[in-house]
Amino acid sequence: MKLSNNQKRKFRTVLWITLAWTLISMIQLLYEVAILNEYGFEYRWSTSGNFMTYFLINSLAFVLNGFIGGLVVVFFLQSWIRNRSYSRGLLYGMVIYVVLFFLMTFLQNYFVIDSMWDGKKSFSMAYVNGLKDYFFSYEFIRLFPFWLLILIGTLITLFVNDKYGPGVFRKFLSGRYFEPKSEERIFMFLDLKGSTQIAEKLGELKYFRFLQQIFKDITPVLLATKAEVYQYVGDEVVLSWNLKNGVKDLNCVRCFQNIQKLLKESEQVYKHKYEAIPYFKAGLHVGRATVGEIGVIKRDIVYSGDVLNTTARIQSKCNELGVPLLISENLIGYLPKNKLHLTSLGKIELRGKSETLSLFSIP
Repeated sequence: MKLSNNQKRKFRTVLWITLAWTLISMIQLLYEVAILNEYGFEYRWSTSGNFMTYFLINSLAFVLNGFIGGLVVVFFLQSWIRNRSYSRGLLYGMVIYVVLFFLMTFLQNYFVIDSMWDGKKSFSMAYVNGLKDYFFSYEFIRLFPFWLLILIGTLITLFVNDKYGPGVFRKFLSGRYFEPKSEERIFMFLDLKGSTQIAEKLGELKYFRFLQQIFKDITPVLLATKAEVYQYVGDEVVLSWNLKNGVKDLNCVRCFQNIQKLLKESEQVYKHKYEAIPYFKAGLHVGRATVGEIGVIKRDIVYSGDVLNTTARIQSKCNELGVPLLISENLIGYLPKNKLHLTSLGKIELRGKSETLSLFSIP
């Protein structure tokens, strides 16, 4: 079974969580052993000469912990809390952590006791005594809140990544755009058709929920086509791609086509719930944009340049020309024409522009 881009992205996140949690567990264990040795004490498993065995079991246990925890966090918690408050998401994450912590502790101690069992008493008695020894030890008091904080940190990192979009948080951390840079980027201005009439019909609160529903529903399409959400501006969303991701597999064009297809399939749902059916119009253009971090109290990654103004002007021509999608000649030059059924609309004057621009539509 072939995985979608969205599923691949989620599994990559799970693997990163697995790797991070395993490394943290190994470093934490070695750090504790070093501190105890510094003061002349031995780690509790070292007295039997089984520390290396315990170290390997502990590391393998956290590979399993990280993988299972990552699957739960990424495939359940992260998606589930998108419809709920962050505080509730953290609360449910903590509950799941407690359950998994105890289950994995029972499993981990089974293998540890099995490796050390001398047969002098029944295995079940040795196992129960081992659990009692662990749960009433300082090790448990240290590890339980420590890994709870690790989980909370993992969830907050995913929340922040959700807020800024896939990959953007990493750019913040790496300082990639701390100094302004010029990049060739594709932009799409995606605007809801007839939004004024729909807003008047639904009222402010219901219209806002209408928008929430739309942007939630189209998110899988954005992820699948590697679109970066630059801005939400009321009923309009500005999407962006680097040139490689936007051109590959016609992602920038497929993004709009798949959004329209998805909303078409959901017509009855929207009609029943909101008595309104969403349709989008969009403009696509490519050009150089300056990108960098702006702000002190609230930092953000901001694009500037003529490419954004031109894309907005292209999108504004959709109603006048009677087409849902307009693509500039600049972008057409990068796309494989044999995979597109283009209709040329000729040279079009754009508001505020001295030169005309050739535009194309796709049936």
